[in-house]
Amino acid sequence: MTEQAEPVQPVDGTVVPRYAGFSTFARLPRIDDVSTYDVAVVGIPFDTGVSYRPGARFGPAHVRQCSRVLRPYHPQMEVMPFAAQQVVDAGDIACTPFDIAKAMQQIEEQASALIADGGRIITIGGDHTIAYPLLRAHNRIHGPVALVHFDAHLDTWDTYFDAPLTHGTPFRRAAEEGLFVSGHSAHVGIRGALYSPDDLSSDAELGFTVVHCREFQTRTVAEVVALLRKTIGDRPLYVSIDIDVLDPAHAPGTGTPEIGGMTSRELLEVVRGFDGLNIVGADIVEVAPAYDHAELTGIAAAFLAYEFLALLGRAKSRT
Repeated sequence: MTEQAEPVQPVDGTVVPRYAGFSTFARLPRIDDVSTYDVAVVGIPFDTGVSYRPGARFGPAHVRQCSRVLRPYHPQMEVMPFAAQQVVDAGDIACTPFDIAKAMQQIEEQASALIADGGRIITIGGDHTIAYPLLRAHNRIHGPVALVHFDAHLDTWDTYFDAPLTHGTPFRRAAEEGLFVSGHSAHVGIRGALYSPDDLSSDAELGFTVVHCREFQTRTVAEVVALLRKTIGDRPLYVSIDIDVLDPAHAPGTGTPEIGGMTSRELLEVVRGFDGLNIVGADIVEVAPAYDHAELTGIAAAFLAYEFLALLGRAKSRT
C-alpha cells in the first residue's frame, strides 16, 4: 500500500447531521476510498453457531447505525482517534451461513488479508464462534497472544450437540491449537448457572485467570485492571468482548442474556486500563438487534469499538 499523507476523516457532524450521510462505522471512509490504513473496522454477519436466540448476523449493520452518535475527540483519553491514524470501514467479511467449518476458513482468510500489511482490525460480530478464526488470523503474524475475554460465559466447552465449532467452544479450539498464552490470559465478567461443576474445572486446565462478575462488588475497577495488566505482561494482546458481559439493563439485545452483569461504565474503565499495552486486535460480538431496546446494545458496542480506536490512536501518537 502506498503512503497517504493525512488521514481521511469521517463526515463532519457539524456540517452534515449525524443522522444523515454514509452508513459506514462512524461515517468513516470506506477501505476503497484510501490508499492505506492503520485500522479497519470490519463486520462479520455470522450467527450459525448460536445455541439460543439467533440474530447476531444483523449485528454489524446495527452497530454501524448506532455509531452515528460518535464524535471525533475522546476527552478521557485525550486523543482524536480518526486524526491520529487512518481508520476505515472495511465492510463485511463474506462467509456462508450453511457450513460452519467453511465459514471459519473464509473468516480466517479474509481477516488475514486485512492485517497482512501491518494494519489492525476491530471486528463487529456476529456470534462468538468468529473469535476462533480471528485468533488464527492474528496467530499468523503475532504468534500466541495474551487473550482477555469479556463474557458472562466461559466459551470453553468441548462441543454443543456434538458440534465442535459453536459460540460456546471457540476458546477450547483456540487452546488446542496454542493460539493464546496459558497463564497470560483471562476471562472477565463470568457469571450465571453452568451445566455442571466440571465446566469450571475443565476451564481451569486452560490457564485462564478468572475475574467473576461478583468480584466487582469487592474489588475496585483499578484493582481488576492491575490484575489483568500483571496477567498480560508484555505479550501482544487480543481482546474479545461478548456484549452479554454487560447486564441486560445495559445490553438487552443479545442471544444469551444473564442478569447480574457489568455496567457499561465498569467495562469502559477496564478497557481504558489497557492503555499502553500492545493491542493487536479486538472483537465485539453477540449484538442481536431484534432484542435491542432504544439501541442500548448497539450504542454500547459502538462505543466499545471507539474505545479500542482511541487506544490504538494513543499508541500511534507515541511512535
